[in-house]
Amino acid sequence: MMNAIAFLGNSTMRPSKCILRALTRLSPSRDTAFQSHPSPFSSFRNKNINNPDSNRISKPTNAVPFCTGIPSSVTAQVVSEARSLSASSTCTKDTTLDQRIAKNGVNVKIIERLEGDENAEKVINGDDKSIDRDGLEDNKRNEIEEEAWRLLRQSVVTYCDSPVGTMAANDPTDTTPLNYDQVFIRDFVPSALAFLMKGEGEIVRNFLLHTLQLQSWEKTVDCYSPGQGLMPASFKVRTLPLEEDKFEEVLDPDFGESAIGRVAPVDSGLWWIILLRAYGKITGDYSLQERVDVQTGIKMIANLCLADGFDMFPTLLVTDGSCMIDRRMGIHGHPLEIQALFYSALRSSREMLTVNESSKNLIRTINNRLSAISFHIRENYWVDKSKINEIYRYKTEEYSTDATNKFNIYPDQVSPWLMDWIPESPRSGFLVGNLQPAHMDFRFFTLGNLWSIVSSLGTPRQNQAILNLIEEKWNDLIGHMPLKICYPALESSEWHIITGSDPKNTPWSYHNGGSWPTLLWQFTLACIKMGRPELAEKAVTLAEKRLQADRWPEYYDTRDGKFIGKKSRLYQTWTIAGFLTSKQLLQNPEMASSLFWEEDLELLETCVCALTKSGRKKCSRAAAKSQILI
Repeated sequence: MMNAIAFLGNSTMRPSKCILRALTRLSPSRDTAFQSHPSPFSSFRNKNINNPDSNRISKPTNAVPFCTGIPSSVTAQVVSEARSLSASSTCTKDTTLDQRIAKNGVNVKIIERLEGDENAEKVINGDDKSIDRDGLEDNKRNEIEEEAWRLLRQSVVTYCDSPVGTMAANDPTDTTPLNYDQVFIRDFVPSALAFLMKGEGEIVRNFLLHTLQLQSWEKTVDCYSPGQGLMPASFKVRTLPLEEDKFEEVLDPDFGESAIGRVAPVDSGLWWIILLRAYGKITGDYSLQERVDVQTGIKMIANLCLADGFDMFPTLLVTDGSCMIDRRMGIHGHPLEIQALFYSALRSSREMLTVNESSKNLIRTINNRLSAISFHIRENYWVDKSKINEIYRYKTEEYSTDATNKFNIYPDQVSPWLMDWIPESPRSGFLVGNLQPAHMDFRFFTLGNLWSIVSSLGTPRQNQAILNLIEEKWNDLIGHMPLKICYPALESSEWHIITGSDPKNTPWSYHNGGSWPTLLWQFTLACIKMGRPELAEKAVTLAEKRLQADRWPEYYDTRDGKFIGKKSRLYQTWTIAGFLTSKQLLQNPEMASSLFWEEDLELLETCVCALTKSGRKKCSRAAAKSQILI
């Protein structure tokens, strides 16, 4: 407790010098590793990963660490014993593994016989008549997963001999990595989940504690400080030389002051809270979220997001570029992605906050906001054929508390593409991308819709309808590579005006209709929650055919995702981690329940959601239930 109090007094607002250490890009010729710890979750491990190095996280060996000023409340939990292997050493393979060698230019597959195994056979000169096509496909899938794990571990960033995150991309041929060699909070989430489901929680615990120290760092843009509780978008570890061969490790976080566009990350703190909950759920270690410093961190993020302002809506007002779509794409206002993450973070905070005199008012505020957001999104963001027809016939300039067209949406905003695209079936629909006065963004934003399913922001009927839409519009939203970040792309004059003629966001590229494989894990989680894993399996199988051959790109271009993005980074970590997390979820679907939220009827029962001539009134229980029954 004293360590935690000391931490709050000394490092909540300004971290000590030695906080994190960057991992320089590993040379392919090096084989360095951390010792892994026995996992209490071995039953959930991926049974297809048999590589004896698969439980190791790499670290550099070309420098001598000299860390100073480390807060004991953090490092007591994060420092682990490390060992180095010779660069020229070789690892002894498990004899159950298939081994491949080259002999006279011919691939030779050797299957070693285990003692007492009557079914084991040796296959020589590639003549393998005992293995059927399914077996070969299984072996190929195993090889892809093994490579993915190897690449994920090579991207690990360490600090004082402890793993603390993964760099955004780890392409050894990239001479201008820009900020892709940094650890991004949002990018690390799929990596964290992959490690957690494999029973390796240390890296996630370290990440959560060290990024917590970065809250409210006193960096500025043009002499203006970010709000208290803001989490950085990313961090980079720099090494400062000292005397002789020693160095000091210093973390350099980026709150947007170095980012393209200079936009602060709204979603970083939300992802941090969501990951903190996932860590406790999967590992069973709830002591982390009960710490005084962690409880304070949750409160700071929640207070920052719940602060009163000029906005009349319960949704969170943000600017363009403040989330996964980090460039100008016309999502300023109340984008669905942020609202779904905001809702998830508030539900997580309510679960984790210790109830006492200092937190009861915050918890009450969280409950009120959750109720309001839930009703607002379900009622006003939802569209299907019937709703679009209603909007198409809206009256405008209505002045009253009981107006039908509350946001003064002009019918001409209903684009012809939408009227042609929306399915006839009432069983299909989606949540629009944005809503604010006189503006309704009818684009389909995948992350926001998927996370609305995961968090139960949408009703059960709506959640099923979103998956129905994806299935019905598979060629548009999935195509050759899952999944479109948004649909459709902005083109012609719309692209010029809304993106500012952004050369990276040209039509059907990057954030403007590009396909992002990292969205696979969220799609998989949503499908498992709604009892439709076959959709996720179909998408993962599709991605599996190309990701390894294409060197794990960041995103894909063209209307159907056929080509690697023109400016796509290769060996993108969250592409790799998203694939691995999807595979693990499909192999162990029971783990998914730790990552999603079920419907909460109590929130609907207390929802302040309607305006009448006499003022606001509470939803009745019957009205609340009418919103969710299928």
